Amino acid sequence: MSVTVRPSSGRPAPDDDRETGSGGRAGLPTRLRALADRSRDSVPLRAALGAGVLSCLVFCLGNLLAGSYPLGPHSRNVVDMGTQYVPFHAYWRTVLLGGADGDLFMNWGSGYGSNFLGDVGTYLSSPFDLMVVLFPADRVELALYVITTAKITAAGAAMAVLLLRLRRGPWPVAALLGSAYALCGWTLDNGAYVPMWLDGLLAFPLLCLVGEWARGARRPVLGPLVVGLAWVSNFYTAYMATIGAAIFLLVRLLTDDKDRRRPSAVLHAARSVLIGVGLAAPLVLVIYSATRTAHPTPPVTFSPAAWPDVFARLLPATSSTESPALYIGTPALALALAMPFHRGLPARTRFGWPAAICLVALSLHWRPTHLLWHAGAEPNGVPDRQAFVLCGLLLIAAWLSTADGLPRPAALAAGLTVLAALALAARGTYAVDRWSYPVFAVALLLAVLAAGAALVAPRLRGGGAGARVLPVLAVALLVTAQAGETAVAGMRVAQLELRHRSWSPRLGGQERAVADAVAAADDWPRSRTDPGEDPGRNDPMVVGGQSGGYYSSLTAQITQDTLTSLGYGYFAKGRRPVSLDNPVTDALFSVGTRIRLAGDPAGGPGKVPQATTTDVPPLVTVRPRLRLPDGTARFGPSVFANQEMLLGARVYDPPAPTTRTRAGKGSVTLTTTCTPGSRAYLSALTFNGTATMNGGRPVAFAGKLPAVRPPLRSIGVVPASGKVRVELRHTGWLDLPEQPIGCLVPGRLERAVQQLSATGATRVQVGGHSVTARIPAGSTGTAVLAIPRIKGWRCSAGDGPARPAAAYLGLIAVPLDGTADSVSCDFRPPGLLKGGAVGAAALAGLAATALWYRRTRRRQETPVPPPVV
Repeated sequence: MSVTVRPSSGRPAPDDDRETGSGGRAGLPTRLRALADRSRDSVPLRAALGAGVLSCLVFCLGNLLAGSYPLGPHSRNVVDMGTQYVPFHAYWRTVLLGGADGDLFMNWGSGYGSNFLGDVGTYLSSPFDLMVVLFPADRVELALYVITTAKITAAGAAMAVLLLRLRRGPWPVAALLGSAYALCGWTLDNGAYVPMWLDGLLAFPLLCLVGEWARGARRPVLGPLVVGLAWVSNFYTAYMATIGAAIFLLVRLLTDDKDRRRPSAVLHAARSVLIGVGLAAPLVLVIYSATRTAHPTPPVTFSPAAWPDVFARLLPATSSTESPALYIGTPALALALAMPFHRGLPARTRFGWPAAICLVALSLHWRPTHLLWHAGAEPNGVPDRQAFVLCGLLLIAAWLSTADGLPRPAALAAGLTVLAALALAARGTYAVDRWSYPVFAVALLLAVLAAGAALVAPRLRGGGAGARVLPVLAVALLVTAQAGETAVAGMRVAQLELRHRSWSPRLGGQERAVADAVAAADDWPRSRTDPGEDPGRNDPMVVGGQSGGYYSSLTAQITQDTLTSLGYGYFAKGRRPVSLDNPVTDALFSVGTRIRLAGDPAGGPGKVPQATTTDVPPLVTVRPRLRLPDGTARFGPSVFANQEMLLGARVYDPPAPTTRTRAGKGSVTLTTTCTPGSRAYLSALTFNGTATMNGGRPVAFAGKLPAVRPPLRSIGVVPASGKVRVELRHTGWLDLPEQPIGCLVPGRLERAVQQLSATGATRVQVGGHSVTARIPAGSTGTAVLAIPRIKGWRCSAGDGPARPAAAYLGLIAVPLDGTADSVSCDFRPPGLLKGGAVGAAALAGLAATALWYRRTRRRQETPVPPPVV
């Protein structure tokens, strides 16, 4: 299809919602008019399909050039992609297909029992994520790639539709700019590796469409539904997209001097947002409640990026976590920068949109507005997560600059001058790559050639071949410039991500072998099967089993505190507790089987999983001498004493004097005495190095507070002499607790396990989010469940009433008076009831809105009878 791109006539085209279609078609016959209407209606569809297909192809081409999975050998599991999003989608597939131990409310596999509905709302609530069930269990990474690509495709299509809704114009250009939005720098550098954020990329143009409907008092039911879907899909980026859509609507109202419906438009938009957010409240309030009880990350100091660094992010092939990713493509950026110089546009449009864009850019540099964009919380990691809104506004400006024809050569020249100045100001900044300027120059040259062809075509007389070929050539050059530059930028960003950021290998044979071993040994709920932490990425979600390992933004504070006090280590500044290989904590949490990776007995190059089974107490134990409430039970600084307190027995040697001798720079020797035959453990906080006991095998520790704390580790068996000498070779700051060494006496632990097993539950049943245990008749004291007492648990003893569960040293506790022979506990995510009530009210409001509009429409359509004469 040939498209004529002509210079602006100086008269802006009227908005679609005020077009009556009377002009050139006023005298057409009815059938021809219907054909013209159908042709007009097909334009947005063509633009949406074009933008979607182009976005998909260019994104895949960039990955193909980079050699990224599934189009190459390199992993895409950068940072949290491999340790959070792939595991969560693997577990989500299991839940949807009915093979998980838990349900939508509770995840029994992670953190010894975690609030799964909060994680669903944070990571998995997008309708696109349901596509994971279409892929085999060993192709979860492929499923996530397809989901990511589908979201990017949909975002491009939605933006193309929005652009044509703002102003008529050539649909190929709308498709190209829609694709530019979907593949902006924010997508390539952030969204592609945090796929849940891509729902916000899609939400922004959809919410802007809701604003357009509000201007015309249209679609009163669909508008709130779109808002609700956006907030359910990913409330975090939907919140940013809602702010961006509000800015969009405000600019639209202020730049249209003929619009007299401003107050009503604001009211209609506010109604859609309130009802839509209310519809999402059952999930949003669960997430909010879980966030309030989650382990906080260390405070972050606001530090805006320097302006040269910001300008650099407008160039292709740039990657950084310290500045906003604003790349939209050189041709699109040139059109946006030409807008203030485009005299064919009304003054309000010429200066209103650039002013709004500048204010949004400035909001990234002022802490109050920065916090407003992020719902009052300083983000940890990528600071400018709202940059996709700014990219969207830039592309809207680019469309408005060219929808009614290209700007005059003088305006284009002025825009190119500004673009060159920004590129020059970015020279030498850290984010600029060796590919940035060459790719920028080639794209700029092709864009100039495309503009030249488009400007020359209307001047050719006679309608010859040149008049027909040049417009097609202009579009081809523009697509080549925009798409080619973006594909190369995507390639380079993917390469830089792997070079400069941590990443995880792809899932493979080792995970499958561990999953098979876990399935063969699984004995839940009689006891837990811990898959270990050798793969190290939310292992229970990938391979099954039940572990303390867990990585989520919603890791509960009580879970983190309890596990850390018992000697568990963590990553991600406390949000990622890791499994602890220790027989005492195995007894505390009823871990009867542990999977460890060892050398292949057949002599193969890899490691094979080996299952070790031990006797442990049941999931529910009874502590006769424990009374609640007990305000004196508090964890102390020693992880060994803490384990004994929760176990209710002394199993370690009493703390013996430990002598510390500095043997030189980076070397410390610890000496103490223990019971011969006991197993020595080292507790370290920031220790980064190796510990060697009595000249044996070095044991590695990798501590780096506040991000990483190493877990308690076994360093060897105490010899017959009872003397323990530990040589520590470390780098950086060494911080050891007051009692760094503990010696576990196996016989004492065996007796403690036998005692807890004898008085514990005789039968335990676990539902999707409930626990029921049969306990010996006449039991008194306290029933302790080996489950962290996160908020939302309610328990009862026997036929007694259900009350919020008590806690003993971080675990669920139920007081017993000797009359109950059973204990029952049930988990309900906090915020669900309140959210349900708000959602029901919003649904009622939506129904009332639909009825009111229906009656209003009927009154307007009812003919008024003629007056009686």
